[in-house]
Amino acid sequence: MRLFENESAVALDKPPGVSLATSRDPSSGAAAVVRLLAACGERPDPELLLVHRLDVGTSGVVLLAKSDAAHRALSRAFQSGETRKTYRALAWGHPVPRSGAFEDPLARDPKDGRKMKVQRDGKRAVTRYETLARLPSVSELTLSPETGRTHQIRVHLAAHGHPIVGDDLYGGATRWRGVRDAARRRALAAVGRPLLHAERVVIAALGIDVAAPLPEDFAGALRALRSPGTRT
Repeated sequence: MRLFENESAVALDKPPGVSLATSRDPSSGAAAVVRLLAACGERPDPELLLVHRLDVGTSGVVLLAKSDAAHRALSRAFQSGETRKTYRALAWGHPVPRSGAFEDPLARDPKDGRKMKVQRDGKRAVTRYETLARLPSVSELTLSPETGRTHQIRVHLAAHGHPIVGDDLYGGATRWRGVRDAARRRALAAVGRPLLHAERVVIAALGIDVAAPLPEDFAGALRALRSPGTRT
């Protein structure tokens, strides 16, 4: 779904399951754009350029640039910290305190190249979080990463004992087995991806402020968790 458009950018609502992975091959970025456009029901457009990526399981706002000049300006905004990004997540447990920041440095896991891990000599990484609701066994969180490391939100939450619901890579895919309520257990067991959603991107200097609604799998899990008897 197209969320926003101006003279320099298009914002799309990426569904979960779409890979935006790129490589050193210059054509890989164009291929990622083709996949995204197709998944969003958009016509192919060879002029659009990928500005940033989301993990394959993550849904939400993705920006595409309409020209090389726009791509440079948008990329600078992401790299300089001018871009404000907000995510929603369902994570296991209840973080203490209810709001704060994770500042653990991150590096590639030497034992598993697919993963990142907290490491003392890793790169600086900062993720601010706030608890929106304390639900049975799970918290609904809003998160604002100040840096853009690979898997940053997923790793920070997992490292502090709160992996994202459905995240099989970082330990959040099977904890539904400990949920006592049968209806909630079924709802959480049915989650097939990390419930992480790129909800909003703001670049004030470029006149961009765009938000994406929660996808149905995320919203459905919330409904099940908020059913009668839920603590908030």
